[in-house]
Amino acid sequence: MSRAPELTFQQTIPRRLVHRAAVAEVFLTDAVALEDDHFVVAAQWPRDHALYHPDPAGRSDPLLFAETIRQALVYVAHRHCGVPLEHRFVGRNMHLVIDDPDALRVGGEPLPVVLDVRWFGVGNDSPRRRGMRIEAELRVAGVVCGRGGLSVVAVDESYYRRLRRRPGGVSPTGRHSGATGRLAGFPGGRVAGPPGRVAGSSVGRLREKDCVLMTGERPGEWLLAADLDHAILFDHPTDHVPLMVVLEGFRQLGHLLVNAAGTSPVPSSPTHSPAPSAGAGPHVLVSLDSACRAWAELDVPTRLVVRSDRGAGARTGVRELAVDAVQRDAVVMTSTMVWAPARTSSPAPNGRSSAESGSRP
Repeated sequence: MSRAPELTFQQTIPRRLVHRAAVAEVFLTDAVALEDDHFVVAAQWPRDHALYHPDPAGRSDPLLFAETIRQALVYVAHRHCGVPLEHRFVGRNMHLVIDDPDALRVGGEPLPVVLDVRWFGVGNDSPRRRGMRIEAELRVAGVVCGRGGLSVVAVDESYYRRLRRRPGGVSPTGRHSGATGRLAGFPGGRVAGPPGRVAGSSVGRLREKDCVLMTGERPGEWLLAADLDHAILFDHPTDHVPLMVVLEGFRQLGHLLVNAAGTSPVPSSPTHSPAPSAGAGPHVLVSLDSACRAWAELDVPTRLVVRSDRGAGARTGVRELAVDAVQRDAVVMTSTMVWAPARTSSPAPNGRSSAESGSRP
């Protein structure tokens, strides 16, 4: 950054400006425009969080960075770039790299985070549709430790209905007051037969209800099964599976494959045993590159299929996983993740793609 702007970390911004229903899920505290396309955004990451909690070594959850990028784009769009509050945001691509995971360790106070954000218009704008992208540099306590970005299309209600082909607009199926145990991806929200849910500890979650993975029928395949009543994953009503929910599925599957060797998913099955990684100590997610290709529907099973797994058994211990989210044999979202032993950084995966259809951030 060319100069040090005055940013405040005293309170969070209004929740509607980052498309959150719960005040507790708002991480941004301030933003300052340096130029028309250059902003600095302040955020405070919690010392603990029900879902995005620190790992056993005290490092902040990488998806806190992803969610902060999402909130930064939405806030800058509304507050500084004139995008109406009523517009809906359709995700296209998200990527992030964490160069120094240890810089994200939680201490005696919440982490003060600053994003140095560059704004880019994408495509031809109109009052009904605006394409946009941000690239952000992550600074914690003044130290640059990561970078990431997000591209979306913001559309008005009528344009969104046309994209979704649902004349009635958003269905309130994202939350079901009074109902429990209803899962996205299953007709009627419930699973027929034994659930086959993976143990929360195998995917790095403290609470069983935070696990979004179930074992699939084929080797190398899992099902995304997020609780529709989960207060964080489904913070507000939606008519499809949100981007952050699919990212959580990718991240949990990556953790299962690279860190859960020697543990058994629930139910145990030899066809779903994770392959061990070389190198001592746990692996951390150091980069992620995801592209949305279609809408992930709430009432259609979502299979997570490992397309490639490179680096298992390699001396460096670095593991690169390519995973697809599939509905009805069509890929709706794809992601490449790099997991590395602690204190090992890795470059971002190559090859980003985007599509107008996608997941709402």
